[in-house]
Amino acid sequence: MDRFQPVALKPLPVIPYDYRDTAELLVHKDLRLQFDGNRYCVPHRYVGRHLIVKADSSSVTIYDRVNEIVSYARSWRRGQTFGADRFEAELADLRPAAKRSRAQERLFLFLDSLCSRAILEAYLRDIAETDRALSRQIAELLELIRQYGPEAVAKAIEKASAARAFGADYVANILRQQQSPRRPQPPLILRDPLLNELATDPLSLLEYDAFILNPGKESDDTPRTKAESTESVHNEPPSGDDPD
Repeated sequence: MDRFQPVALKPLPVIPYDYRDTAELLVHKDLRLQFDGNRYCVPHRYVGRHLIVKADSSSVTIYDRVNEIVSYARSWRRGQTFGADRFEAELADLRPAAKRSRAQERLFLFLDSLCSRAILEAYLRDIAETDRALSRQIAELLELIRQYGPEAVAKAIEKASAARAFGADYVANILRQQQSPRRPQPPLILRDPLLNELATDPLSLLEYDAFILNPGKESDDTPRTKAESTESVHNEPPSGDDPD
């Protein structure tokens, strides 16, 4: 018996030719890679890596080696960005500034139903974009709630947000102005009762002139009919003995 028997070979599978346009591209910090005049977004974990882009007449597909990441409909109009609304929102949720701390949750709890949640979130986000430390600002806002109460702080935050004044110190200033309003100054009382009767608001110049120019007004000053000359007489001889 022949020890070597022929083995029936199975036909190899037919691999279809990949006719798609292919490019290896870098993912930038803004989650975008540029291909064919447009920008395509991918998840943030691929930032700084090179991915494979394959495109045909109807779609653009992005791969991590052989694993498909995301696919978009191909557009022949240049200058467009695809996927930003999806992947940028995911990145914002993962940022440390977007994660609510325990103190931030307490702030939302105290001001719930007293202040618009959208206004409060936008106000804290604008504070985070400044040079101020958000954790310290939240701690100061919680201290203001302890001093003035949640309702007063909520109204002050809305006023500060409308004025685009971002910071706990601006909120504290508004609260101080509300809690300690300026007292109106009492009117000035003059010794002459006639002067007190003058209408100063609105200002009446006619009454003032009539009072000043009243011929019956007593005055110790004697009117002068001629103004004294202030010019010096250069020809007047100096005091002392007359020259011979």
